[in-house]
Amino acid sequence: MSDSVNKPQAANEEASYQELHRPASEFKSRSDYLDHELTIMKPRRWRLNLPGRDFRFEWEDLVPALAGTIGITVMYSAVMSSYASAFGLDADFIIENVRVEMWVSALLFCIFVSGFMNPRANLAGNHGPMIPMIGMIALSGGHPLALAILIFIFGLALSLVKGGSRLVNLTSEGVAGGLLVYLGIMGAQGQINNLLDWSTELNMGYIGFTVLFLNVVLYAFLAKVGKRWLAIPACSALAVVVALAMGAPFHFSTEPGLPNLNPAYWWGSTETGWKLGMPTVSHFIASLPFAILAVAMWSPDFLGHRIFQELNYPKGSDKVLMDVDDTMAGCSVRQFVGTAFGGGNVTSSWGTYMIPAAIAKRPIPAGGILLGILCIIVATVGYPMDIAVWAPVMSIALLVGVFLPLLEAGMQMVKSAASSQTAGICIFASMVVNPVFGWALTMLLDNNGLIGDKERPKSLSFADRIVIPGLAFVVCLLAMLAVGMIKGIPALL
Repeated sequence: MSDSVNKPQAANEEASYQELHRPASEFKSRSDYLDHELTIMKPRRWRLNLPGRDFRFEWEDLVPALAGTIGITVMYSAVMSSYASAFGLDADFIIENVRVEMWVSALLFCIFVSGFMNPRANLAGNHGPMIPMIGMIALSGGHPLALAILIFIFGLALSLVKGGSRLVNLTSEGVAGGLLVYLGIMGAQGQINNLLDWSTELNMGYIGFTVLFLNVVLYAFLAKVGKRWLAIPACSALAVVVALAMGAPFHFSTEPGLPNLNPAYWWGSTETGWKLGMPTVSHFIASLPFAILAVAMWSPDFLGHRIFQELNYPKGSDKVLMDVDDTMAGCSVRQFVGTAFGGGNVTSSWGTYMIPAAIAKRPIPAGGILLGILCIIVATVGYPMDIAVWAPVMSIALLVGVFLPLLEAGMQMVKSAASSQTAGICIFASMVVNPVFGWALTMLLDNNGLIGDKERPKSLSFADRIVIPGLAFVVCLLAMLAVGMIKGIPALL
């Protein structure tokens, strides 16, 4: 009996994706077809993957591609605006630098790396939690290129020793659930406040409320009919229509253009580009704690993205799940390459792409290629950048595409009294300092049985209970103390 069961499984293991693929018409529902696609894919790691042979394009891929394009335009603009303000650079610098980042990340890393060479490495995007730190980096004497080199070294070293996946595996469901709930609540509240503040400044406070109210209704409807993966384009379009219909001002200002990809222009002089010249030893010393902090925050960031795949993908789809260490390697290289060409982004796993892709039950490659194409078009044409960063579109896209799904996923992971205790302490610790502190401290406590499941430590080695979680907590704490992230304690450097 067991032999007869194992033979089809062995045949499926040996058969190629092309041989196992079946047309959507043979399935009872679209969802069943997408589930089947996820279970038969066999991505080639750091080898050429081709459309048709190794994966297919589906119209569902357009949704995460659109969401990721909107999200990254917003994030890149926020980073460059912060740097421009700190270094006294003008608006033209912001536009040119955003174009550099979008071209480099899209062409080399969305399309080439994640699309064709390693579909298990998620797209290298923006490190959202580091955006508030940009001004501090500049004021502390940091240099974007020095920061990039240090992140590249630390991140690549951690990925080579499989450190990222080890930390993710040591994070229990209670810790992960609490982290996601906190990130979801705080992010959602921030975007709601941003939209309401924007409309209040226009003396049209009713616009912000109306846009939010109607999108709550639309999001609830999409969830009820099982089409939540359409939330970003549908809710963003509704926000645009409602805001314009109620008289909100909007105009296009970014003209078409191509980025300057000459490193000498950006880093070779104090008269052009960043106007900083090449980094010196003092720049590396000033950038060191920020680089450590950025890499330390990768693991909880990556964890949140992979969880979405695990919650939405069917059983047997392990081969298409995001590989944490490969994603870390891709982010490390992308950090150095993007900055070498003139960019200033601090990179991490692309959450505004991964979360909608997971909800839509789509693997990484096809949507990543489409996203890369969209980013190049948007950066070149210019005008779509104005729409993406318009307050109604930006806030609603991030709300329904990132923060509400984070909140929902976190709540789904808290399934027992023990995990709810751990999640609550993680949220509490995150509120005291930040989510990285909350994650590191709660993981240390949880793995030693001080909170949560008292049986969990019995299955862990000494290194998994004490050494690795303890080291992660100490490194995060020292980095935060160094840059002054803990309120009431002045920066040590």
